[in-house]
Amino acid sequence: MGFLKFKEQSIRKKFEKQLQTALQNHTTSAKQVQKVGILAFDELSSVIDITRLLEEGLENAKHFHLFSYRPYDKNAPKSYKHFSEKDINRRGEFTDPSIQQFLETPFDILIGFYNHSNLYLEMATLQSKAMFKIGFAGVNDQLFDLVISENPLKTESFISEIVKYLTLLKKI
Repeated sequence: MGFLKFKEQSIRKKFEKQLQTALQNHTTSAKQVQKVGILAFDELSSVIDITRLLEEGLENAKHFHLFSYRPYDKNAPKSYKHFSEKDINRRGEFTDPSIQQFLETPFDILIGFYNHSNLYLEMATLQSKAMFKIGFAGVNDQLFDLVISENPLKTESFISEIVKYLTLLKKI
């Protein structure tokens, strides 16, 4: 077994254990939305300006922070807005200071803007200190407080669903 497979298996075990603990201890906040965090695949966030669209949809929110996952490429420049599998150790701990800071930020909502399972994005979502987490159906529904069944390319529809439910929950 190669080192990368071993690392991935170790992270997966840690993820499952942390997920069970998080499900038992999870609380949400009734606080109005001011700070929004977004975790996304780079391939989606580089095509869709999700931050701008959310700023338009969530007019009362003041702070938006986007962090994207992209597979490791030794030729890609280092970015403080991206992370890769190299930024997490085999114990499931993020080692890059910029992703650590993002995960420690107590966002009012975190939006998981990814529509298929990815261990590294799921681990980041799980470790985020966000009060309320929103994501796409079919990824890992246990991670999110609100799951929306929509195609990520229909971003306006996704955001209108977010606005609708946050209004019902009196968060906006």
